[in-house]
Amino acid sequence: MSVQTTTRRRQLGAMMRKLRARKGLTLEAAGILVGVSKATVSRYETQAGPVKWLVVDALCREYDATSAERRAVVALAKDAKQQGWWSSFADSIPESMNLLLTLEDEAVREDHFSCVYVPGLLQTRAYSSALQRASEIRLAPAEIERLVDIRMKRQEILARPAPPRLWAILDESVVRRVVGSPATMREQLDRLLETTESPHITLQVLPFSKGAHGAAMGSFVILGGTEATLDVVYVDYHAGSLFLEKEEELERYRLAFDYLRAQALDMEASASLIHHVRKEL
Repeated sequence: MSVQTTTRRRQLGAMMRKLRARKGLTLEAAGILVGVSKATVSRYETQAGPVKWLVVDALCREYDATSAERRAVVALAKDAKQQGWWSSFADSIPESMNLLLTLEDEAVREDHFSCVYVPGLLQTRAYSSALQRASEIRLAPAEIERLVDIRMKRQEILARPAPPRLWAILDESVVRRVVGSPATMREQLDRLLETTESPHITLQVLPFSKGAHGAAMGSFVILGGTEATLDVVYVDYHAGSLFLEKEEELERYRLAFDYLRAQALDMEASASLIHHVRKEL
């Protein structure tokens, strides 16, 4: 996927495929109905090249999309070329990070399960810097600073007038693993405690005492969209990143998150555990 593909263009393609499949039309049949070629309909669905919103509107009508679906999809088409704040970094950041940023910029909710480190949206600058310095791939100080700047910029979505709803479940190892130094970790734990005061953030800790749990697949993020966009699961692992969109994949991770949410400590008990760990430092 090109790093220039915006979230809007990506989601537009997915929604057009979904609506056509629901109607039971082939690419060729859909094109005939609105007077465009099979290749054009395919291009609209595969995120390749520009789109005309009038064609999108006509296709939605032929697909018997609801008024709400049609309005939302047409809005996606009109804004398909819009780039985010990170576009100036697009040539120098990994493609997976570019896609994560585009998805995150428009998410209305994010469900995080972290079993190793604090989620990027909740990291302090010192904690984030320490993680970059600990990487097996040695980076120059200027490169570390640039990556940390991007991470700090990401966090601004939490300060928006209408921020995404963030639900973070942290394995107990996350709050006990000392990253950087005890001072760095105390500051990071203080940051986590501060987030519990936000009405848009829910923070839970999954204690060691729960033993085995339903997220053996490791850390993951479920990024939730609006009625016109699709949920996506982001899985970060040592060799790269995965973006999962198939309904069966989404359902697996939704179920895992629900299970983890039930197994984790409630917010008050989670805060008490974090306080206790901080005192030990």
